[in-house]
Amino acid sequence: MLDPSSSEEDSDEGLEEESRAVLPRAPPAPGPAPAREGRREAQGPGSPSPSVHSEARDEPEGQLDAEQERRVRLQLYVLVVRCIAHPFNAKQPTDMARRQQKLNKQQLQLLKERFQAFLNGETQIVADEAFCNAVRSYYEVFLKSDRVARMVQSGGCSANDFREVFKKNIEKRVRSLPEIDGLSKETVLSSWIAKYDAIYRGEEDLCKQPNRMALSAVSELILSKEQLYEMFQQILGIKKLEHQLLYNACQLDNADEQAAQIRRELDGRLQLAEKMAKERKFPKFIAKEMETMYIEELRSSVNLLMANLESLPVSKGGPEFKLQKLKRSQNSAFLDIGDENEIQLSKSDVVLSFTLEIVIMEVQGLKSVAPNRIVYCTMEVEGGEKLQTDQAEASRPQWGTQGDFTTTHPRPVVKVKLFTESTGVLALEDKELGRVILYPTSNSSKSAELHRMIVPKNSQDSDLKIKLAVRMDKPPHMKHSGYLYAIGQKVWKRWKKRYFVLVQVSQYTFAMCSYREKKSEPQELMQLEGYTVDYTDPHPGLQGGRMFFNAVKEGDTVIFASDDEQDRILWVQAMYRATGQSYKPIPAIQAQKLNPKGGALHTDAQLYADRFQKHGMDEFISANPCKLDHAFLFRLLQRQTLDHRLNDSYSCLGWFSPGQVFVLDEYCARYGVRGCHRHLCYLTELMEHSENGAVIDPTLLHYSFAFCASHVHGNRPDGIGTVSMEEKERFEEIKERLCFLLENQISHFRYCFPFGRPEGALKATLSLLERVLMKDIASPIPAEEVKKVVRKCLEKAALINYTRLTEYAKIEETMNQASPARKLEDILHLAELCIEVLQQNEEHHAEAFAWWPDLLAEHAEKFWALFTVDMDTALEAQPQDSWDSFPLFQLLNNFLRNDTLLCNGKFHKHLQEIFVPLVVRYVDLMESSIAQSIHRGFEQETWQPVKNIANSLPNVALPKVPSLPLNLPQIPSISTPSWMAPLYESTNGSATSEDLFWKLDALQMFVLDLHWPEQEFAHHLEQRLKLMASDMIEACVKRTRTAFELKLQKASKTTDLRIPASVCTMFNVLVDAKKQSTKLCALDGGQEQQYHSKIDDLIDSTVKEIISMLVSKFVAVLEGVLSKLSRYDEGTFFSSILSFTVKAAAKYVDVPKPGMDLADTYIMFVRQNQDILREKVNEEMYIEKLFDQWYSSSMKVICVWLADRLDLQLHIYQLKTLIKIVKKTYRDFRLQGVLEGTLNSKTYDTLHRRLTVEEATASVSEGGGLQGITMKDSDEEEEG
Repeated sequence: MLDPSSSEEDSDEGLEEESRAVLPRAPPAPGPAPAREGRREAQGPGSPSPSVHSEARDEPEGQLDAEQERRVRLQLYVLVVRCIAHPFNAKQPTDMARRQQKLNKQQLQLLKERFQAFLNGETQIVADEAFCNAVRSYYEVFLKSDRVARMVQSGGCSANDFREVFKKNIEKRVRSLPEIDGLSKETVLSSWIAKYDAIYRGEEDLCKQPNRMALSAVSELILSKEQLYEMFQQILGIKKLEHQLLYNACQLDNADEQAAQIRRELDGRLQLAEKMAKERKFPKFIAKEMETMYIEELRSSVNLLMANLESLPVSKGGPEFKLQKLKRSQNSAFLDIGDENEIQLSKSDVVLSFTLEIVIMEVQGLKSVAPNRIVYCTMEVEGGEKLQTDQAEASRPQWGTQGDFTTTHPRPVVKVKLFTESTGVLALEDKELGRVILYPTSNSSKSAELHRMIVPKNSQDSDLKIKLAVRMDKPPHMKHSGYLYAIGQKVWKRWKKRYFVLVQVSQYTFAMCSYREKKSEPQELMQLEGYTVDYTDPHPGLQGGRMFFNAVKEGDTVIFASDDEQDRILWVQAMYRATGQSYKPIPAIQAQKLNPKGGALHTDAQLYADRFQKHGMDEFISANPCKLDHAFLFRLLQRQTLDHRLNDSYSCLGWFSPGQVFVLDEYCARYGVRGCHRHLCYLTELMEHSENGAVIDPTLLHYSFAFCASHVHGNRPDGIGTVSMEEKERFEEIKERLCFLLENQISHFRYCFPFGRPEGALKATLSLLERVLMKDIASPIPAEEVKKVVRKCLEKAALINYTRLTEYAKIEETMNQASPARKLEDILHLAELCIEVLQQNEEHHAEAFAWWPDLLAEHAEKFWALFTVDMDTALEAQPQDSWDSFPLFQLLNNFLRNDTLLCNGKFHKHLQEIFVPLVVRYVDLMESSIAQSIHRGFEQETWQPVKNIANSLPNVALPKVPSLPLNLPQIPSISTPSWMAPLYESTNGSATSEDLFWKLDALQMFVLDLHWPEQEFAHHLEQRLKLMASDMIEACVKRTRTAFELKLQKASKTTDLRIPASVCTMFNVLVDAKKQSTKLCALDGGQEQQYHSKIDDLIDSTVKEIISMLVSKFVAVLEGVLSKLSRYDEGTFFSSILSFTVKAAAKYVDVPKPGMDLADTYIMFVRQNQDILREKVNEEMYIEKLFDQWYSSSMKVICVWLADRLDLQLHIYQLKTLIKIVKKTYRDFRLQGVLEGTLNSKTYDTLHRRLTVEEATASVSEGGGLQGITMKDSDEEEEG
């Protein structure tokens, strides 16, 4: 049918009756119900499901429906196989994207098992930890996802989709890895993809994969005719036997018959269009003037098909003639077959070219020459070159030589001669023994035969024969040939037997030509255009010929006759194909009686026709395609093809295979299916499949919709300008339905396009939605309107996503029944799932919504608003002063603050409002707890250094606060502060101070880890914690100084004094306070920085006071030593007694030297205290200050003591003791790092000079001298 609606509007009774006899009438509108009914028709010929209207019918009516479906399918198959057998409009496209093999449930399960085996270490694939983590994430998030399982079930997933998702996932991971010298990230990606492929294939499929891929590539590209036949047998449910019968009856292998069928169809379409124009019965169009345009479109479409058919190559036929013929047919009026201005063929247009093969086998009966004589044959086609065989002996004249010739004579003359070599000296040429002249035609026998040769007179070879074969090939455009009697009015005016050839010059031009012998051009010719051929009765007045037929045209009749019926049938069949007439000639009933051979006719055509009628399918082959409802038939064909395509092994997404596109294109062009009708039906089918869960490419929907929209709005996408009312109404229905479908898909984008698959589908869906919302094709829709629709869809999407998420997490049961702790645990898990959903949306779908990033943010806010209800319910159920909800805040805040669109949004602010009181309350309680722990701790402090607190800090529980009726929990998410590791490798402060510093640091780290988004409150928290730390550290420093002073007062003032560990611990507490104040108390800004300086000043002044007190203690010990030496002052009573006693006793025993014991004891005191301080105090700078002051004060005390004795000479023991103390002190403090400037001070110089003078005096006055003790820089001295 030329138009999808013409069959419904046509009131021609004859056409309707014939159409009803073959197939049911098309439904008046392609709504959902008829579409489904048609789909039920297409389920299969064996056991078709009853339609909606036939469910309540009796069984015979049901059988009738099944039979009717079978007949429709057979009729449709006849039309399809004709399109496949002789296409002249379409080609199989080679530029279509190759479709991947789809994955099924079993393959998905196998894939899960393979990846699980890899993660369990059961494969031989070597991989590092990073790759294993990537695979684990891929397995848990993607492979185990219900959305992926649903997509696989719908047939929309291929192996390539799985690979692309993994590749996208690892690209992010690899980019986040640190750079490695010599190993690029591209190499890592390639390696990981190769390992993924190895896991995906598995060990057992390594050999099978290449073969499967090769087969896939072939079947998806170009199909042969046999493959197309087989495909559409499956699509339409045709049995193999039925196909074979139809194939033979339709003569699908006969190109001439198929071309003739096309010419008859086109002629029928022209006649039908002409009739419609005369009767003024048109389909209903949106404008009256389209009726005339409709007729012109029909004419134009038929002319285009004629041009396509004419363009098919035909061997031999001038290109100039083709162009002239095409030009005439396009400009002529309808049915103007007998135009007087018709372009006539010339004799040169029908010149043929033949190939002859002459094979000479042997000669028989050669007796006239001696057996040893040499003989040979020559062969020639008259008018051409001459060829010669090899030489042979006369006793064995056999050759088997073939000669190839080319001639343009349909009736060539072939001459073959036999020669023997002449032996005479004067002979100029060889002797001819015989010749034979043949007149072969293309119908002659091609087997070797014996021919009697003509011999010279008086030759002895009276029975000379030659065996040879002459094969004359028929050119492709020579359709039939043979001898006929003929007489006509314009040509062949005498009844005479002639040799005729039916020549095809082009697809639409045939000629009957008569030829004479040895002539290339015909003697006479007749163009068959416009003639009608038929069988006739014998003409008694014409002598010669038995079986008559004629060719009739207005003003001319040509009568032909053949010698037998078989030849007549072949001629009529050939001329019937050539004339393109719609009437099919039928042999007369008395044909068998007139057959001179008296036998029955057994032509192949009749045999196939008999078998065809026997199986009841003759009505399908003889049905006139111009009278069938092609709008209905094509809708059924396209539906069945799409069903078959979606159920094959490829992830097609609704795209037809190249072979299917080719057949559908050819059907539409050949049978005049309007493009708008085709795409409207396609849209209907695609939408139905999509609504039923199949994955359909929105680009495909977009293309068909754009075509229909362009057509309905008059843009002529296929050159058709007429728009029927039915097309417009159907388009509006489909537009509304498609808009609803697209909005539903966008609302379910997470489930319709899981993980962004198919690639770019969501973006194409949004683009299509914008196209569907347009009022027409010219004026674009305002962006705000599109945005409004998308906003509504995303609001629905938020509810859908959250509802399904809560169903998955089973949150409703928890909120109603569970304990507060369980509610908090589940709401934390739900928050993690929500974040994962939004992260997946950002990763896989944000690019599609790139035009409206604010809408995606609104969607997320809506999503969080739904979460807020459950979150508030769970938090309200928590007991007062419970801090277990802080991890929930940290989880949500860390996600929200990194999203520029959600940060400080509605949900984020609500979250802050909930947790502000909790944070303030927590800080208040912590401050009270820490303050009380300081007070109690220092009251009970033992000042023992804490060695291993760094390892136990995370487990330290906050103490109970007496004034508060609650137990403060351990601070959440606390790890050992970074400053503790190096600090506690040696010695540490007291338990109270370390606990204080840890608590302050942990509290600040906890608040810092909250990453409070609102700057003002975050600044307030930070300032409060810093000031609190300053106050706490100040209290700690003051309590430590007080304790230090008390401890030092109790210490000994003799050389037995050894600095206790508690004093060092106190010193270290101040050192730690100094360090911690920098971290815990420092804030950016003027006021806080000044406050921090105040704390530093307090600590520094305290340290100075402690150092001064310690130095005073050490100096007091030195003063005690010097007081003992004062006993030996010159002129005292005690000094003379001691000197006398020692001298008297020294005569009898070895008396110890009094001064050496005192010096050694003091030196030991200095050294051991230096070592204690060096070992247990952690701050080098403070040690250096202490030693500097200690040394300076010691030297000053000694110098003062000597200054008091300027007028006295030092006792020898005083001198020796002082020299040893000074020298050893000098050396020890130099070893401890006291600088030269301090060591060699003026005090020391004064002291050095005095002791040197005293030493000189003593060496003169004392006979025994100083026994090696001297102020000189020498190490050789007694250590007595």
